[in-house]
Amino acid sequence: MSPAPDERDRIRAAMDRILQGTAQHSNGALTIVALAQEAGLPRNALTQRHPDLKNDFYAQVRARGQTPDSEIRLRQQIVKLKELRAKDAQELSQLRTDVDHLVRAVNQLTVENRQLRGALSQPTSPVRVLPTQPHPNRML
Repeated sequence: MSPAPDERDRIRAAMDRILQGTAQHSNGALTIVALAQEAGLPRNALTQRHPDLKNDFYAQVRARGQTPDSEIRLRQQIVKLKELRAKDAQELSQLRTDVDHLVRAVNQLTVENRQLRGALSQPTSPVRVLPTQPHPNRML
């Protein structure tokens, strides 16, 4: 599909309206989506057919000392992701510490178990095997 002959003019007029705060067909946000809506075009007209106008729009937004809405949203998302990453790193550190403690406990119990089995094998052992009862849910 070829672009309409007045497409670039419609985009420029839409840019002017949005930047002046007088948007008529969009919410006036400083985004390509709002610009495309204001110009009455699909968004891909800006991203694929007229990337120079898209870049010009963002350049004018920055030149006015404003930050495009999409960039604001992305920066907020970056902050949230960094917080999540820090929380995950803290949790991972705690889990590693817990694993070390559990390994030590297993090793200690293994040593004690060996000692008890050794003592049990002695003829004069003070260790006595206790009788076990079958578990009601276990099949024999």
